[in-house]
Amino acid sequence: MSAQLAAYSTSTGEAVQFWILGTVAVIGALCTVFMKKAVHSALCLAGTMIVLAVFYLANGAYFLGIVQIVVYTGAIMMLFLFVVMLVGVTAADSLKETIKGQRWLALLSGLGFGILLIAGIGNASLTESTGLAQANANGNVEGIASLIFTRYVFAFEITGALLITAAVGAMVLTHRERTERARTQRELSEQRVRDGKYLPPLPAPGVYARHNAVDIAGLLPDGTPSELTVSKTLRERGQIRDVSMEALNDLKALEQRAEERLERKAVGPAGSGPVDGRSDSERSEEASK
Repeated sequence: MSAQLAAYSTSTGEAVQFWILGTVAVIGALCTVFMKKAVHSALCLAGTMIVLAVFYLANGAYFLGIVQIVVYTGAIMMLFLFVVMLVGVTAADSLKETIKGQRWLALLSGLGFGILLIAGIGNASLTESTGLAQANANGNVEGIASLIFTRYVFAFEITGALLITAAVGAMVLTHRERTERARTQRELSEQRVRDGKYLPPLPAPGVYARHNAVDIAGLLPDGTPSELTVSKTLRERGQIRDVSMEALNDLKALEQRAEERLERKAVGPAGSGPVDGRSDSERSEEASK
């Protein structure tokens, strides 16, 4: 009896791994549900999938672990993440329920899934399992294939049909039918003229500012920055650097250094007499020397 209990006992390393990674997986799952931004939720879900892959590898299911990382985490989850980042999901999106009763159906489905999960964990805890050695007698891939295509073939086919239905439903829900004719470039330009918008091409950032960065506004002839030279997004974020005073100070310093180098003095009109206290003949004699 003691030998049988020892065969089903958990080592210290396995227990430490389970509690640490299990905590990380639960935290990632909760963050997936409660995060405000969809991108953060997708990242948390990817972390939970990686932890599940580690569990598969630790239990000897090497094929499932690799598939979990390569297919689900590396391909499907990253595709979801890129789509969310490109499309953009904000809090301003409408949360109005389009299908009546879908929240109650989702609540009942979640409750049923919880009951099944608790029943499965209880069954696994009360009954003895055959172990992975028997299932992987001829290899992990062959063992999975024999179970999927013999004992669980109907469940596998139903799961595939559900995934295809979900994909088609997502495409139908995200498709937007165009209800009006697309306007031509001429019509758009005429509309800009009627609205009084800025018609010529926008000036480049950093004009007259001695900088060429996109976050530095160009300067007008009077030295004031022009908002047309920088992106509206940077302006809304408050990420624009104002170098107008710096440019004016540099220009003044440059003019002062040029005057000092060339020894420029105030020169009066012709025939008005000496300006620096010397006559014309004295300056000519000094120049000849």
